[in-house]
Amino acid sequence: MTAVLTHETAVARLAGKHVLVLNWRDVLHSQAGGAEQYMHEISRRWVEHGIKVTWFTGRDTGQAAADVIDGVRVLRAGGPLAIYARSALKLLRSGETFDAIVDCQNGIPFFSPLFVPADTPIVQLIHHVHQEQFATRFAPPLAALGRFLENSGAKAVYGQRAIAAVSVSTRLELRKLGFTGPVHVVPNGTIDVPARPGPRDPEPTIGVVSRLVPHKRLDLLLGQFAVAARSIPNLRLEIVGDGPEKPRLQQLAMDLGLDHAVTFHGYQPNEVRDDLLNRAWLTTSTSASEGWGCSVVEAAAWGVPCLALQVPGIRDSVVGGRTGWFVDTPTELGAAMVSALEALADADIAEAISAQCQEWARCFTWDRSSELLAGVLLEETLRRRGVDGYASVSDMSTVARFELPAGVDLGSIRSVLRPTDEVRETEGDVEVLIKGRDEFEAFAALKSVGVIAAEVRPAGRSSLLAGPGNGFTPADAVHDL
Repeated sequence: MTAVLTHETAVARLAGKHVLVLNWRDVLHSQAGGAEQYMHEISRRWVEHGIKVTWFTGRDTGQAAADVIDGVRVLRAGGPLAIYARSALKLLRSGETFDAIVDCQNGIPFFSPLFVPADTPIVQLIHHVHQEQFATRFAPPLAALGRFLENSGAKAVYGQRAIAAVSVSTRLELRKLGFTGPVHVVPNGTIDVPARPGPRDPEPTIGVVSRLVPHKRLDLLLGQFAVAARSIPNLRLEIVGDGPEKPRLQQLAMDLGLDHAVTFHGYQPNEVRDDLLNRAWLTTSTSASEGWGCSVVEAAAWGVPCLALQVPGIRDSVVGGRTGWFVDTPTELGAAMVSALEALADADIAEAISAQCQEWARCFTWDRSSELLAGVLLEETLRRRGVDGYASVSDMSTVARFELPAGVDLGSIRSVLRPTDEVRETEGDVEVLIKGRDEFEAFAALKSVGVIAAEVRPAGRSSLLAGPGNGFTPADAVHDL
């Protein structure tokens, strides 16, 4: 039997507190996406545990100025850019006191430290860095302003305040920009993992769920799908999602002679999306960069592996050789697609990879994400108060495994850990993921409460993302292409 610690959780310790979320859209906005789902899923869980949560967010056409969604109070004002000024005015004039703020940066920060008391704990939530994307969406002067606000402007205003990043890739991109404060990794949750997926389509089928926007680069996928289709009879591509690129992509499919093999389903309800994923053999990602591959992990929940370009965010969401495969350049994708589908034609290989995909997806729950982000808020609160042990900044994380010694309980182990550290126990075998400390520091902390015989090692990317007690320590691939 596997059990998470029964001590008071980070979420429980925030009960009765008032947390403000600053986000440019709420989950009911017509353009809401993964970033809005992320913060909403966490917010509603916080509310269920007695935390008061208020959002300041933009107002879409037809939306009310005030609303309550799943117990979360939502106050709306302003469009895509005006929301920032309107939120600043609300902070200055509302008279409300907030115990902590989650400042969601979607390229442009809210700069909340300028408008609240200096001792207010503030955590920036960052899905991915937009430096390269500003030029694809704005004219040069506005693009330059966006790059400045996300980079130098944010560093000047937020200083050493903590950041929650959704992936190791996003943390690395932030370090490249010169952010030197604590950057905690708080991955997305995903859909519930079905008990038994399938049956899949009898003919080879690739299923892709994606917004049809330029940086997803589905034109590259269509071009390489045409290469694979010449080698695999009856190959099909099912695309779920909508966006401004749809007419161009449909025309490209026709120009490539793929209109018989490619279906654009447009936006679909979750049940239809899940049915299409359930029948797929493979999914793909040709995105230029992501914070985290939500659709990749959703496909993994249905036992569907991913063939992807090795880019930030996606390299976090796919475990190479176990839940999918990587290629380095777009021109390799067609041949790799053929190899992957030929491998998946073997029922034993397909079943083994499907099981690995589902095991990986089970690591990512919204309950865990809500607990981790609550832990980040608590750590930032303690750090702002100058509590010993919270001043240092390190991206090092350590995994420790040991048998629970006689006379040592899980509560005493937790007493030497931080709110974002994670512990899992299975019939007396304990695994601890210790953040911000190297192997020597982790061993010393555990030794102080009587744990001496511990196997200690650095946490790799997959261990940090999936948490303790998972099967994604370094291992051989299930199948190499």
